[in-house]
Amino acid sequence: MIDFRPKYITFDCYGTLTAFGMSALTRELFADRVAADRMEDFLDDFEAYRIDEVLGAYQLYPDVIKNALKRACNLWNAEYRDTDGEAIVAAVPSWGPHPDVPDALRTLAESYPLVILSNAANDQIGGNVEKLGAPFHAVYTAEHARAYKPRLQAFEYMLDQLECGPGEILHVSSSLRYDLIPAHDLRIPNKVYVNRGYEPSVPYYSYHEVSALSELPALLGL
Repeated sequence: MIDFRPKYITFDCYGTLTAFGMSALTRELFADRVAADRMEDFLDDFEAYRIDEVLGAYQLYPDVIKNALKRACNLWNAEYRDTDGEAIVAAVPSWGPHPDVPDALRTLAESYPLVILSNAANDQIGGNVEKLGAPFHAVYTAEHARAYKPRLQAFEYMLDQLECGPGEILHVSSSLRYDLIPAHDLRIPNKVYVNRGYEPSVPYYSYHEVSALSELPALLGL
């Protein structure tokens, strides 16, 4: 159990709350250009380029997606079509929550104000948040912060907006690389890792680990 009452519970959105459908859609789009037995490697490279893109000069998230996809195609000598990037960008607002999310969020919202910090553009995330089925105190995006996680600037923006310090929030994410490692570096002590199998657990970063968001209310004594 977490022996701490946070001022806010803050969440990553895509992957943690919203089921992240980018790999599945990319797999479909590139089935005619990348061999099935090499598709996972192509998807890994697309992901790596997305990380590299968000660490550079700020750009809107649709441009992050398109530029990363172009770079992956270049690496693989695969044709990039403008319709590929546009299809992925258009699909983002349609993604709904993981099955374990809505009930857990509703329970948490009865006792705590909930906040999202997302690597998203402002006009993308509204549909995703609406599908989560719970009230949020605030939703902050990379467009608001002019910076993407894992940059500390994104977390600093959120803390400034909430007028609280690193020790006053509980941050929840399914990504160590984007969220929990930078949260550790910013000395946010209270963290929960929702292990959805995206990344290996690294206990050095001092978090509570759950396998589903439905475990979080009990962890907080709810």
